[in-house]
This record gives sequence, structure tokens and C-alpha cells, in this order.
Amino acid sequence: MSGGAIRGSRVGSGPMGEAERGDAAPRRAISYFCSHAHTTVLSFAIEADVPESWDCPRCGLPASQDHENPPTAPKIEPYKTHLAYVKERRSDDEAEQILTEALETLRARRARGDVIY
Repeated sequence: MSGGAIRGSRVGSGPMGEAERGDAAPRRAISYFCSHAHTTVLSFAIEADVPESWDCPRCGLPASQDHENPPTAPKIEPYKTHLAYVKERRSDDEAEQILTEALETLRARRARGDVIY
């Protein structure tokens, strides 16, 4: 082994302190509250713009800085089927009329001898 080798060290290793890293930026602690009574405390730089809301890391609901009135959970719309969307656009009378026209067309094609798959 050579006498000049330093074992167990790497570039940048050594005592880390304020002298090497520099002074930390001045910060302020901001608390956010969600509707499940979770409190999240985040540190922001003094000159940074603080967001009005933050997602709670515990439950995922939106949180705000107002402890008395936390934001409510967003309403989640249930999954809609294709039929549900069609029923929103068409009334029962319109659907009956479209079905009747389609059946007449199908019966006319069968009467002509067309192959229908």
C-alpha cells in the first residue's frame, strides 16, 4: 500500500458545518390544516410567495392556513357508463324513434337479401 493513500474518504467528505455550507436562508414556518384535523408545518423562505392551499401529506385532501375553516374535500363524480352519457343527451322519445328507424333499416336490408353481420 502506498503511504500517500487516504482510505475511506471521498471528495467533499469531512465535517459539514455552517462554515462550509454557508448561512441558511431566513425562513418562516407556515401551518396548513385539512378537514381531517391534520396539521402540516412547512418552512418557506422569507421572500417566497406562500401558497394559499397545500395537499395534506397524510390524507391527500386540500389544506389551508385557516384552522377554523379548513377546505372541504372535493366532490368525486362517479364513473359514468356510455349508456349514462347517451341518456343525458337523448330523451326516451328520441331513443325510441332512433331505435325504430334502425330496425326499419335492418329489416329492409334483410328483405333485399343483404348479408348482415
